[in-house]
Amino acid sequence: MNRLADDLDHVLARTRELWEETRGKRIFVTGGTGFFGSWLLESFVWANDHLSLNSEIHVLTRSEEAFAEKAPHLANHPAVRFHHGDVRSFDFPPGTFAYVIHAATAASAKLNEEDGLLMLDTVMQGTRRTLDFARSCQAEKFLLTSSGAVYGPQPSELSHVGEEYLGGPDPMALASSYGEGKRLAELLCAIYHRQYGLETKIARCFAFVGPYLPLNSHFAIGNFIRDALAGSPVRVGGDGTPYRSYLYAADLVIWLWTILFKGDSCLPYNVGSEQDLTISELAGTVAHAVGSHPVDVRIALPPISGKLPSRYVPATRRAYEDLGLQTLIELPDAIRRTAKWAKECSSDMQRTTAG
Repeated sequence: MNRLADDLDHVLARTRELWEETRGKRIFVTGGTGFFGSWLLESFVWANDHLSLNSEIHVLTRSEEAFAEKAPHLANHPAVRFHHGDVRSFDFPPGTFAYVIHAATAASAKLNEEDGLLMLDTVMQGTRRTLDFARSCQAEKFLLTSSGAVYGPQPSELSHVGEEYLGGPDPMALASSYGEGKRLAELLCAIYHRQYGLETKIARCFAFVGPYLPLNSHFAIGNFIRDALAGSPVRVGGDGTPYRSYLYAADLVIWLWTILFKGDSCLPYNVGSEQDLTISELAGTVAHAVGSHPVDVRIALPPISGKLPSRYVPATRRAYEDLGLQTLIELPDAIRRTAKWAKECSSDMQRTTAG
């Protein structure tokens, strides 16, 4: 039995009517083996099986074997096909694809700091290559998973940043490679829509939590869940004052599929939760939600007196009013579901190793 069955039923119940247009068609996905991609595959396969869509999803990847180790039930599913290649230069698979989803991105803080050119090239060249493929395969609709990073630093006095905000990353800051790359990716989508008539949908994604999220990377909530699962103190590396919000992965894919099928071309939609909290409050929420006994929270640095906290929190009125999208799974429950999945995966790995 799929351990994500409850989540996938939740997704299907809210997207059931959208899937009919995919019947008998093919979808092409870049980044299909990452966090976003794994959820896109899970939800597609679930809908395909339960609704007898007779559809296929083709996944661009550089390592089919690595993904098969992570998710063998997806890798071995008859509706899932793999296409080997780099997103910047992949050969186009033959035939028509009704939908192209570009979810490949080098979302690595380390890469952003150490090799800005590679980060920028991956985002820009990957988007251009995928858009060219969408034209070549006569795609009906194209979805770009962009980022809230396109807004640059959110002003502290702005509690929630909306799509109408026209700020941007500092072009002189090397750490802006990711955000500037996403801005150019969105511009490419606008150009391809206006010059070639390609329906291009844009999802500006913020912060998320859920199964498949790495627990040992630069994602604070993943690291906090890792600490709590180990029974260790939840450690905050900074002063804990920045504000963030987190949307659960099952809600995330409801938003992504809805934007692909129903969103307006070249009208960006913020994707995320409006329920903001500080990083220290997040650590406390994780400490109380994971395990049978709360663990301690340890914050490395004291707040700087008089300094306004940074914020990275979206306004999502456009998605709500235009597409009826909203946060359905609250954060404490999202954290518990993520921790439960991670614990079960760890137990499976230990049994496999022991065997």
